[in-house]
Amino acid sequence: MKILIKNCTLVSMAEGRPQYEENMDVLIENDTISKIDKNISEEQIDKVIEADENVIMPGLINCHCHVPMSIFRETVDGYDLQDWLNKKIWPIEANLTEEDVYKASKISFEEMIKTGTTTVNDMYFMEDEIIKAAKESGIRLQTTDTLYEIKGKEYGQFCIKDVERLLQEYKEEELISINAGLHSFYSSSKEYVIQCVQFAKSNNIPLHVHFCENSNEVEDIKKIYDKMPVDILEDIKQTKIILAHCVKLSEQDIERISKIDSDISIATCPVSNLKLGCGVANINKMKEVGLNVCIGTDGQGSGCSLDMFEQMKFVALLQKGFYEKPELMPAYDVLKMATINGANALGLDSKIGSIEAGKKADVILIDMKSILTTPINNLLAELVYNVKGTNVKMTMVNGRILLN
Repeated sequence: MKILIKNCTLVSMAEGRPQYEENMDVLIENDTISKIDKNISEEQIDKVIEADENVIMPGLINCHCHVPMSIFRETVDGYDLQDWLNKKIWPIEANLTEEDVYKASKISFEEMIKTGTTTVNDMYFMEDEIIKAAKESGIRLQTTDTLYEIKGKEYGQFCIKDVERLLQEYKEEELISINAGLHSFYSSSKEYVIQCVQFAKSNNIPLHVHFCENSNEVEDIKKIYDKMPVDILEDIKQTKIILAHCVKLSEQDIERISKIDSDISIATCPVSNLKLGCGVANINKMKEVGLNVCIGTDGQGSGCSLDMFEQMKFVALLQKGFYEKPELMPAYDVLKMATINGANALGLDSKIGSIEAGKKADVILIDMKSILTTPINNLLAELVYNVKGTNVKMTMVNGRILLN
């Protein structure tokens, strides 16, 4: 199957290419981008899509999410993180059925596809139901059985065995990958955390963990470990780590993290952090010291929606406003966080995250002729500040059109 997308404004996010290029064509053969050029011939093409000068860019990558949490949308107002979890979320989750998780996941995947997300990094439970919904939806998914001992040590061991099962069962799936999703350092014993880290290392998969989301978490870690959260990270060597949130980090903490002998990415979730009253992560400092920063929505309970365009806007505005420096967060840098940086965090950058020949065809087409984006004085700024998920007119994953 050959699909030709003609007359695009290309925002490729590929190293070495201009930030955007007008009047470009993109040729897709089966699941792969095969050619990017002007005026590609329409001969022997199965399907031609006229982009009409609208933007084509890589599909967005949501690097921290709890996919089935569509059912918790707007349950958090007035609660801090710990009260919300203990009083609202965990009691309800204890009664969720497999059918509940499957149906809630279907809702979330539809929301993501309609708003331009093509890959999501999930942390939840009943993963087979989430994977079933993902395969039916066609989205690219990295997932895990949440690793923690909140129900006891026996349950913690079951979780590790379940992730081991997932690795074997889905190892041949093109669109499904697995990581080690450790809930947090405060919800498990020191011994269990060490075991989970060793498990991630031995299986060469990312360790995905909530980290310094609010002040209470930091205090809980200090009580359990008798050390600061960054001290724990310094004990974890030579593994790929995705740290979600990272709100309560000083500039000195961030400097220390940048020097740790690990491949560390930060998944910032600005809307969720604001809604839960956690604060504002110092993303500018993280960028400054060379950390790979990507973006997540969190679940809809705290993050409101799964619209990654909304998250990009908040990332940029919060840094400019909080630090009173309008020059912070150039639009292109924010777009990188939502695309190629996310691919790097998940270990999928050889496949996705940019539009390049040889990479998988995970792309979106954005309507730039909307009243929301008229006139266009700065294309990249329009994408970050004025485009919404509803501007997405086509979503493609692995060469398959999911929204058109």
